[in-house]
Amino acid sequence: MESTLRRTWAEINLDAIEYNYKKIKEKIGADVKFLGVVKADAYGHGSIQVSQLLEEIGADYLAVSSADEALELRVNGIKMPILILGHTPKEQVGRLIEYNITQAITCKAKADEYSAEAVKCGGTLKVHIKVDTGMSRLGYLCDNGYFDTGVDGIVEACNMPGLEAEGIFTHFAVADEHGEDCDKYTKHQFELFTGVIESVEEKLGRKFAIRHCANTGATVRYPETYLDMVRPGLLLYGYGEFAHELGLKPAMTMKTTVSTIKIYPAGTAISYGGVFKTEKTTRIGVLPYGYADGFLRSLSNKCSLYTKEGPAKLRGKICMDMCMIDITDMPTVDVGSEVEIFGEKNSIDELAEIAGTIPYELTCAVSKRVPRVYLRGGNVVDKELMLRM
Repeated sequence: MESTLRRTWAEINLDAIEYNYKKIKEKIGADVKFLGVVKADAYGHGSIQVSQLLEEIGADYLAVSSADEALELRVNGIKMPILILGHTPKEQVGRLIEYNITQAITCKAKADEYSAEAVKCGGTLKVHIKVDTGMSRLGYLCDNGYFDTGVDGIVEACNMPGLEAEGIFTHFAVADEHGEDCDKYTKHQFELFTGVIESVEEKLGRKFAIRHCANTGATVRYPETYLDMVRPGLLLYGYGEFAHELGLKPAMTMKTTVSTIKIYPAGTAISYGGVFKTEKTTRIGVLPYGYADGFLRSLSNKCSLYTKEGPAKLRGKICMDMCMIDITDMPTVDVGSEVEIFGEKNSIDELAEIAGTIPYELTCAVSKRVPRVYLRGGNVVDKELMLRM
């Protein structure tokens, strides 16, 4: 549905995402496939709109976290291949086959369940085998003395009835971190992964169609890891140090407006807990933007938001629906004036650093009550508000 309120909203620049995709493709080369990670509603940018764009401009694969996220794309007309990275209950295998959705297999128990269900459905489930090379999360364990058993388990899964093992993949733990130890660890993961692939393919007598492991950090720093496909996450959306390194563009701009202006004398406590007190007569702008919209409370009294007269300091604790900025020396900032929370003028990377987190968390935190406005060529091409009315 469409919001009738000019309250707080997120502008998604689809041109920026297209630009970033093309820049990344230039780096990886024409022969390497591109998987667009659109899980968590495309990191808050809108999975349907981003997937439609990626399908249009020639991406090869999409990745989501769950069957629900995959089915949402299918029922909204997305036809390109979709890989589920996370767990899917065995009862959903029939739907995955029906909608041509690829499932990750992470261990023998999952392989057994998916194979049995696929046979029961009379179909074939396309799968990608995940290898745990050091993330210590999901995947066939193949390190620290488990190489042979891991390889045998993968071979067994690839030969199970009802399963088509199209791909194999792993995930790097520290490819986006700096330092000799991180570099060594990433290279160890990659060498282990390629060793597993070589052994599995030799035993199978056939090759995997798609081998992939390069996340955002590896896409920028380790070209040897590209193999058949890369799957950069936040890089596509233009945030973080690696995006800056490639000259990419941030896709989301969060905006709000000044809803109320109050004048307070010196010594006035602002917001919960009174953590900020005015030192002089202070002009305070109240913004309809709070932690229920995705504004992390850890940023309380620590950051600035951007007005037409420049940065305005946040004063006091962030409330559920509101926050306050100091506009004492900004006479032209009035009720209705736009304020940029993050975007081109107020870096999301700097906000994330102040909050002690990563840009991913800030974009994913943008709540469903915040309307998304989609821009292409400078024009609004779509709007979305995820509320029930």
